[in-house]
Amino acid sequence: MWFKEVTIKTNATREQIWTLWSDVENWHKWDSDIEFAQLNGKFEEGACGILKPCQAPKSSFKLINVDTLNEFTVRSFLPFTKMDFIHKVTEKEGEMYITHAVQITGLLTFLFSKIIGEKVIKGLPNSMHNLSEMAEKVSNE
Repeated sequence: MWFKEVTIKTNATREQIWTLWSDVENWHKWDSDIEFAQLNGKFEEGACGILKPCQAPKSSFKLINVDTLNEFTVRSFLPFTKMDFIHKVTEKEGEMYITHAVQITGLLTFLFSKIIGEKVIKGLPNSMHNLSEMAEKVSNE
């Protein structure tokens, strides 16, 4: 197993963050590594979709965990390997934090952690700061 995570502090509320997270078709607005994403159905556990990373082929994904306003996990399938993208919002001592993590498991973990995992982790801080800034502007109405 390969696992890496990044956590940042945010001034956004859970609701503001969740509004952006659950709007799959607009993930590319805060994550510059995504060309487009599409969800077939509602943002709920079991829903599937397609994601096209920049400079990479399209891949299918499945929402394997959705805990509204708290966390969700997207699973992509690679040959003999699973790649989970874990997203969490937590509150500690009155401060809000966003955590994005990548977990790779399976026979080819060693390969995909090098060619995909490290690139994804490198771009996470920028994407998360974009998410935080955009979320702070979302109306809570």
